[in-house]
Amino acid sequence: MRRIALTGGIATGKSHVRRQFEELGVPTIDADTLAREAVAPGTEGLTAVVHEFGPDILDPSGALDRKKLGAIVFAHDQARRRLEAIVHPAVQRAEEEWFSSLDGSRTPVAIADIPLLYEVGRDRAFDVAIVAASDPAVQIQRLIKRGLTESEARQRLAAQLPIEEKVRRADYVIWTDGSFEETNRQVIEVHERLLSL
Repeated sequence: MRRIALTGGIATGKSHVRRQFEELGVPTIDADTLAREAVAPGTEGLTAVVHEFGPDILDPSGALDRKKLGAIVFAHDQARRRLEAIVHPAVQRAEEEWFSSLDGSRTPVAIADIPLLYEVGRDRAFDVAIVAASDPAVQIQRLIKRGLTESEARQRLAAQLPIEEKVRRADYVIWTDGSFEETNRQVIEVHERLLSL
């Protein structure tokens, strides 16, 4: 079984690309979902985050207030690194358990969606890297539509490796600036190539 990493920048269409691979029968896992689970109420991860950043980052129900925490970690590199040191090990363990649970004789490829693949040096753990890419101006517009200000959108882009660098390092690139149909066609082409490796 080939271990495939899917990455890209924020708002480059990774989730859509991952869902398209799922529709083609490829097992996938999403690191963002694993990260949310790692800091869910009652977890050691949430306890560690509260210890690190204080109880003000919780909402009234005792769950993590992601908007409050985001305002802190995207404004300060050191804070973001402290958060990553708590969350990333738990995410990596869950990914490894997931890959190990798959039947390699019946699963030629499996995909992990990892937004910070290159930033944290995880690319060496995979056989192939696919980057979902779009023009940074498109990323900013998509983030504004999600409710961020332009300044917040630019902060989030600045916290990641530039998309041009991710494209340069990728084995395959799927451009998502166009229509869904154009993106889906590229997914099908990359899927066929992966199966022929």
